[in-house]
Amino acid sequence: DIRELSQRKLNFFQTLKAVLWGFFGVRKRAGYERDAQQLNPVHVIIAGLIAAVIFVLTLVTIVHFVVN
Repeated sequence: DIRELSQRKLNFFQTLKAVLWGFFGVRKRAGYERDAQQLNPVHVIIAGLIAAVIFVLTLVTIVHFVVN
């Protein structure tokens, strides 16, 4: 049930940290397993969207400066 999953322990900033480690691609197995049991899926979706938008905006900014 999504209501039960949304009551998990980690706060949004801890979830954001886990998502950023996922973007980077380096993660210890023990940390991944601990986070998988404690992450709030709603926070994961929001953090993933925020990180993706920031990533795209950073790339667009870099390209803008290189082209000019």
